[in-house]
Amino acid sequence: MERIRYIIFCAVCAIGCLGFAGCSDEPDSENYYTFTGEMMSDYLKNRPQYSDFAYIVQQAGLMDLLSAYGHYTCFLPSNDVVNTYLKKRGMNSVQDLSVAECDTIARTHLVSNMYATIEMNDGTLHTANMNRRYIQITHGVDADSNAVVELNRMSHIIYTLKDDSVENGIVQPISVLLENSNSSIADILKDNDRISLFYSALVATGLRDSLIVMKDETYNGKLYGVRSYTSHTWSEVAVAPEEKKYGFTVFAEPDSVLNAKFSEKGISTAQGGLRALYDLACQLYDPVFGGTNEAYHDFDQLTDRRNPLNRFIAYHILTRDVIGWNKLTPLELHQGIVDGAIGIKTDKMNPNDWYETMLPRTMMKLEQLTMRQYVGQGELGQRYVNRRYDSKYQIEGAKVLPTVEGRYTQDAPNGRYFYVTDLVAFNQDTQNKVLNCRIRMDFSTVFPEVMTMNIRLNGDPTQDDSNTKADLTFKNGKNYYFPDGYLSNVKMAGNCLFVYRRPHWNFWSYEGDEFNLFGDYDFTFRLPPVPYEGEYQIRLGFCALDTRGVAQIYFDGKPQGIPLDMRKYLNDESIMGNKFGTKTWASMTDEEKAEDQKILKNLGYYRGPYGGYHSNGSVINEFVDNYRTFRLVLCQVHINPNEDHYLRIRCTSSSKLGNNNEFMMDYLEIVPKSVYGVTAAGEMEDDL
Repeated sequence: MERIRYIIFCAVCAIGCLGFAGCSDEPDSENYYTFTGEMMSDYLKNRPQYSDFAYIVQQAGLMDLLSAYGHYTCFLPSNDVVNTYLKKRGMNSVQDLSVAECDTIARTHLVSNMYATIEMNDGTLHTANMNRRYIQITHGVDADSNAVVELNRMSHIIYTLKDDSVENGIVQPISVLLENSNSSIADILKDNDRISLFYSALVATGLRDSLIVMKDETYNGKLYGVRSYTSHTWSEVAVAPEEKKYGFTVFAEPDSVLNAKFSEKGISTAQGGLRALYDLACQLYDPVFGGTNEAYHDFDQLTDRRNPLNRFIAYHILTRDVIGWNKLTPLELHQGIVDGAIGIKTDKMNPNDWYETMLPRTMMKLEQLTMRQYVGQGELGQRYVNRRYDSKYQIEGAKVLPTVEGRYTQDAPNGRYFYVTDLVAFNQDTQNKVLNCRIRMDFSTVFPEVMTMNIRLNGDPTQDDSNTKADLTFKNGKNYYFPDGYLSNVKMAGNCLFVYRRPHWNFWSYEGDEFNLFGDYDFTFRLPPVPYEGEYQIRLGFCALDTRGVAQIYFDGKPQGIPLDMRKYLNDESIMGNKFGTKTWASMTDEEKAEDQKILKNLGYYRGPYGGYHSNGSVINEFVDNYRTFRLVLCQVHINPNEDHYLRIRCTSSSKLGNNNEFMMDYLEIVPKSVYGVTAAGEMEDDL
């Protein structure tokens, strides 16, 4: 019955939000259905078995918050659970806790969003707790063999008490009080003796010192207000990030994996594990970078960034905090007519993302295995580093394990780490096979801060913001704008508003989200690195609309062709005219597809990817068959992988903010000539 009331409550809340017109951060009470039950504060006060946590919340000054309208989840420890925690710390009662300790405990157990157990998938909750940490979710069984949701691998939601709803949220009683470490990711790695070889190399190379930074104290998000904008017919608002944190994600081979590799490759451990790891790194990196006769290559020069072992360790580190195993690849959406990643047809292509690593000018591929056609030795649903398993190459990659053992901490305020089951390296196979393909990057992965701050793919993609009034409740997620200087390797000039629009499954956007430039913008960003030197196409994926604008594109300061007009569709007379849309892509023969692609390619266009779609909740609409969702070749250039390269976007249309001046950045494609350079009759580039 409680669960039914909760579902009704959520549905009515969603309807009510559509009419909200106020300016408060909390929803107006008239937009919520009022039950005759309790607020969360009453729930705590009215039940003696939770009096200790009620005291903690009161001391933290949060009881008034829980008595107001809103949407909260409380992971609620009973008095017995609190007392177990206190005894571990040598305390007799909650009165022994300081106000600061009460604040930390209370905020660790409260989330400003509602989560029923059915919505808790493996990985992390999408919303941080009030202590700005993310609760890790796994699943197991309790002592009575009930399937339960586990929290941070140390506690679970009590099966018989789960999903208890109140007026302003949902209560989830738990078995053990939740704790978080405030140590840096460097110290978290040190405490795990299963990865001692990896950690010893992290220290010896000096890279450990790079993993200590937490936050940019010079940035203050409170200095920036709410900005409103119009995108097509949508009136929305965006906020600046509250803070600017530094983040890292580390993929570490356990000692058992490394020792097995030493044996497999004939590497002696007589001089110690660190020397053996250096010898292994030489085998992997000398064929790629050379330098064997240089001083920096020697074992006594491990801190040099060009040293093989330094390169080996640096490539294991992403310069962003990917806040959960479930967020290593595009967002999974288990609702509606599609059960898979939002905007990606997982029966046609594996969802994947590309991330820069701490090894300068290199990238790593993360992929979720969903296609049964190319399983190999892999497991469906699992995530892999540098996997490429198709008709051309069979490289299994390293499987990423979601969790580590319960006795170890996996996450820190500035990052987290994952075990991998095989070597992770930028070796020749990675360079020339895995990365020798079309690299498609959602723009939310180009800028590391967007992921570290959990901006990417935030909110509920099945729910829209108000389309008539600016929605300041942010119940369904937030849109963000970025002050100049916030994003690394980005420069903004002119009257430039750079906005991230959170994902909506009904947007004509890859993965449901997008970036937009507004105003008299002049925007420059560093391109992601390429794996090897050669000719590349740089393509932009977007949705053309009448309300967009025109911009000039520059590569390394040089203008590329005529200005890009985002109001022009594929069925424009200057492109395909009425030849577009006479057949669906699926109904074409291979010869017709090849001819269609050739016509568009000669004009600098490509259809949208066959594996991309958007949904209105009942029907899937394919990107490949829509004249608005396509890819445009921004430039075809020679790229040196040992240098930084920049793309500049300068507005050339009206400087008026809003209609006819919007530039959409949905996804970026970096395509080597080995992929786009097909010339034989009847051949075509992969249509995914």
